[in-house]
Amino acid sequence: MDNGTLDLHLEAEYLVARFMGKEAAMIVSMGFATNSTTIPSLVGKGSLVISDELNHSSIVFGARVSGASIKVFKHNDMKDLEQVLREAISQGQPRTHRPWKKILLMVEGLYSMEGSICNLPGIISLKNKYKFYLYLDEAHSVGAMGPNGRGICDYYGIDPSNVDILMGTFTKSFGAAGGYLAASKRVIDYIRFNSHSNVYAESITPPILQQIITSTKIIMGEEHGNDGRRRIQQLAQNSKYFCSELKRMGFIVYGVDSPVVPLLLCHPAKIPAFSREMLKRGIAVVVVGYPATPIITSRVRFCISAAHTMEDIKWALEQISEVGDMLLLKVSEENGERVKKEKKKLQ
Repeated sequence: MDNGTLDLHLEAEYLVARFMGKEAAMIVSMGFATNSTTIPSLVGKGSLVISDELNHSSIVFGARVSGASIKVFKHNDMKDLEQVLREAISQGQPRTHRPWKKILLMVEGLYSMEGSICNLPGIISLKNKYKFYLYLDEAHSVGAMGPNGRGICDYYGIDPSNVDILMGTFTKSFGAAGGYLAASKRVIDYIRFNSHSNVYAESITPPILQQIITSTKIIMGEEHGNDGRRRIQQLAQNSKYFCSELKRMGFIVYGVDSPVVPLLLCHPAKIPAFSREMLKRGIAVVVVGYPATPIITSRVRFCISAAHTMEDIKWALEQISEVGDMLLLKVSEENGERVKKEKKKLQ
């Protein structure tokens, strides 16, 4: 690796491995590259990648570059996943029908555009049955999900040993840059010598490494007392309250227990209108439309923070409600039923 390896790199990798409950870890200087350059080192011709249809573009890119065969299953649909697995295993490789050298299932812990959480218990059940390898992308869930902030395994209370490779980034909860891979020492050593992100790229700089180390220790409760645990609990409370209030108002909202809250805008013309109206009220939002989403599922994505006070959230909800009324966005079935009941009472 260019720029060499410092004691801080080793300390950060040891800390990440301990935090994730794995034997070893490797840090990468870029989050996108953590997936896109690692996947080709894990699979190739004769291997099969099975990917959730809503996986991040870094996973899609890495799988395509690898040269492995790719099959896609419906988002979070365990029945469809099992059907894909059964067909792939029974048919084997194209033309030769030989057994696959390796089958790697790739999913995200928390899907950033949907706010949905992967069905990890269901996936582990299928893993035990069909004996594939599991690669879990925790870019949006590590540091945010679970009672200890350790991500989706922590959220479900599942032993990390059930997941072969845990991947994550330091750009969200850690406020830094880069990404990591956590797995057995044998797997990490193999990736370290075969991944382009480690062999050819520059190493993470010391200031960013220190940020990673300090933020990880805070989350683990090894610095600043109980502040890390308090923030994780506050984030969960803020997320649940914000999401439930949006639903109560009549908005169509995706996700459960997620700090990423997508609100459906539906019509493409409402995307710039919603953004402008929110900006007038002093709130900057991220709006997403086609081709990042299907045309009729344009959305705004809210990212909740532990630093948001209840006053902040209530004020933001008031502004969102006003804009929702203006743009006729309160169209959920629950809201429709509630309006009907209120009309009947008035009659």
